[in-house]
Amino acid sequence: MRLLKAGSVKKVYVIREPQEGVGEGRFLFTDSYSVFDWGEMPQVIPYKGAALSIIGAFFFEKLQALGIRTHYLGVEEEGKVKRLDELKAPSSVMAVKLVRIIEPALKDGQYDYSVFKDLKGNFLIPLEFIYRNSLPEGSSVFRRLKEGSLKLSDLGLERMPQVGEKLERPILDFSTKLEKTDRYLTEREAKELAFLKDQEFEEMKKIVLRINDLINEVLSPHNLENEDGKVELAFDPDRKPMVVDVVGTPDESRFTFEGIPLSKEVLRILYRKTKWYEEVERAKREDPINWKQRVSSPPPLPEKAIEAVSYLYRALANTISGRRWFDAPSLKESIQMVKELIYR
Repeated sequence: MRLLKAGSVKKVYVIREPQEGVGEGRFLFTDSYSVFDWGEMPQVIPYKGAALSIIGAFFFEKLQALGIRTHYLGVEEEGKVKRLDELKAPSSVMAVKLVRIIEPALKDGQYDYSVFKDLKGNFLIPLEFIYRNSLPEGSSVFRRLKEGSLKLSDLGLERMPQVGEKLERPILDFSTKLEKTDRYLTEREAKELAFLKDQEFEEMKKIVLRINDLINEVLSPHNLENEDGKVELAFDPDRKPMVVDVVGTPDESRFTFEGIPLSKEVLRILYRKTKWYEEVERAKREDPINWKQRVSSPPPLPEKAIEAVSYLYRALANTISGRRWFDAPSLKESIQMVKELIYR
């Protein structure tokens, strides 16, 4: 088993390389986290990895039941790949199909995507598909509308939206996936960049909207808001789209309860109160490339904060999946702990 990629959320291992057909791999969801592009932070969030694995598996199994293709194979326990209802305990290891990841060439500071023109299938589509059900404060949409890189018509809107506004119907946004610094794209740019046919692109949009609907259906009975989220897609060997990476987790989506964030956003809020965050922002302005060399190591957060976020992830996994995988307070109690942290 070969380590393919080690991120701050999960490690990807290759068991069988994707060639003519799909390969096979494992996602190891870690308890580490990252904020502000720093990379791995000095603390871990206990049980976070297993909670993300359970939530991701839950949504993959729901999608497969709806007839939507995914790369999900199951969750590994004691060396065997199982469905959730076969597991005795939560596992942080997910078994998945692997496709080829083909990088665009970088020439004179510009990315060349022509390699995608003649590809048939079995590769990651170099786009992120983003659904938005509301536009919270800090959403990139407001900045892009103001600077003119995004038009209301691109979003299907007739008037300027308000901060925090819930949209009558979800809007879709698109960005690059494989560039050093990802950038937003119009619908036309996204389709042309990945050399997608109109019919293919429309099918992908329908898949993303169905994923959004499913997440809303699961969260709404608990009065949780699914503000926005991202989806990654690939072509299988027959050039049929399938959902890859993971969807519906609090790391891929922005969940809130009465405006309270239910994700590592809690930790971002706490770090924004530190001098370290001020250092990060100043260094990024002065040297966008090598800014990390100008910043001291991040200070640890109070253990109470780490414990509250750990309980939150565990409670979300229990609530979303409808099974008590983890020993944790109720979701209501966990949210109250987070609320006290943020507003104290």
